Amino acid sequence: MNTNPLLDGLTLAREPGSFAIYIFGATGDLTRKKLIPALFSLFTKGFISHFRIIGFARRPWTREFFQNEARSMLEQGHAKSVSQAVKEAFLEKLDYISSTFDDPKGYAQIEQTAQGMEGRIFYLSTPPNEYPAIIENLGKAGHHRAPLGGYSRIVVEKPIGRDLASAKELNNQLAAWFDESQIYRIDHYLGKETVQNLLVLRFCNTIFEPLWNNHYIDHIQITIAESIGVGTRGNYYESSGALRDMIQNHAFQLLTLLTMEHPGELSADAIRGEKVKVLKSLKPITFREVDRYTVRAQYTQGVIEGEEVPGYLQENGVSPDSTTETYVALELSIDNWRWSGVPIYIRTGKRLSRKSTEIAVYFKDPPHQLFRSGGQLPAPNSLIIHIQPEEGISWNVNSKVPGYYTAVRPVNMDFAYGSAFGDSTPEAYERLLLDCMVGDSTLYTRRDEVETSWSFITRILYGWAQNKSPVAAYSAGSAGPEEAKALLAHRNKKWRKL
Repeated sequence: MNTNPLLDGLTLAREPGSFAIYIFGATGDLTRKKLIPALFSLFTKGFISHFRIIGFARRPWTREFFQNEARSMLEQGHAKSVSQAVKEAFLEKLDYISSTFDDPKGYAQIEQTAQGMEGRIFYLSTPPNEYPAIIENLGKAGHHRAPLGGYSRIVVEKPIGRDLASAKELNNQLAAWFDESQIYRIDHYLGKETVQNLLVLRFCNTIFEPLWNNHYIDHIQITIAESIGVGTRGNYYESSGALRDMIQNHAFQLLTLLTMEHPGELSADAIRGEKVKVLKSLKPITFREVDRYTVRAQYTQGVIEGEEVPGYLQENGVSPDSTTETYVALELSIDNWRWSGVPIYIRTGKRLSRKSTEIAVYFKDPPHQLFRSGGQLPAPNSLIIHIQPEEGISWNVNSKVPGYYTAVRPVNMDFAYGSAFGDSTPEAYERLLLDCMVGDSTLYTRRDEVETSWSFITRILYGWAQNKSPVAAYSAGSAGPEEAKALLAHRNKKWRKL
């Protein structure tokens, strides 16, 4: 049982009953880097105690082999400092089913490994092309039906499709066997503390909510920048690209939480319903407008942290004549009462100068500006929400510089999670897995949200194909292509410095 005194009355509400979690594709990187460490952390913190973890994959592993592999997964980060006795107690909870994903015999072994457990969680950590076979076989074996007094849930990793048609097809496959309340479409960005804090920031602080509209906000910038390249994921990235890989899910999650209306209550459907309304209010970018409101580009050879790195076309698994974008920038408009006239700029890219995910909200200038410094107007106020690598918030205001003259300079009021609360924030997968165990789907995406976002994105993909839109170039280690500056320049604005 969780004995953390800070949880108070929330302790019991977050204490899941007994469950068995089946990780399909348990031999992959996600299990090694995220799922096993997250489950172990929940175990050491006392959130879970009565459970089993069953790997399900093709490799001819045994229970003992899987446990040994998991033992090596616990030799890093927080887990490294935990006693061996605690690790062994956790590892005893692990089991393994060696089976192809289309062999009914493998699914017949599920029930015997779940004996005595109230819940069943089926986690799809495989390539998306394996999803249909897993869903179909789970259904045919009856695992979509909850055990008496328990539950059955399925967790699906992104990508949920690669366009509107394929997203609908996957959702139909899921709906053929599972009720929507059983389906948990995971986006790990929603597990980040700062992302969860967006609603608290807006609706729990009187200072912000009255200003959160087109009367006071000039424009918004959302940046998801990565310094890494595609690495060993060249084959996957060739069929994806930055628009599918980052905008349709991660960036739109940030956008909807930032701009949604008050949900009325903190229920999953109320919050997710308001997010869908934002997506439905996005002004569509037609195929005739894609070259005006979007920029796509690829990184070329460059230098990052003093090291020469190859261009995208030289990466393993990438076609030498590929037009897949590794960078995309968009100008969006939300056609509703609150946000009409406020441009929203989103950019994401690989091999940029640094890793940074942040939201920058820029406020309008005062109606009459009294103060100038060297003939220059003071910088506009801005609220910067830092999501990674460091989580926190910066509120930028103007202040008089001490001295005999009236000089104005911007200053920051900073809040950082690490220093404010004196403890490291939980990993995103910890929070999301725990939510699934207790049946809270607030931080998971609903079917209509997925399909509405794909409807918007598919128009852009169609426009790029129809217009044979150019793919710009940018050097690895830079802030992106020069062409992206034009999205803001026509409104006399600039991207925030990376």
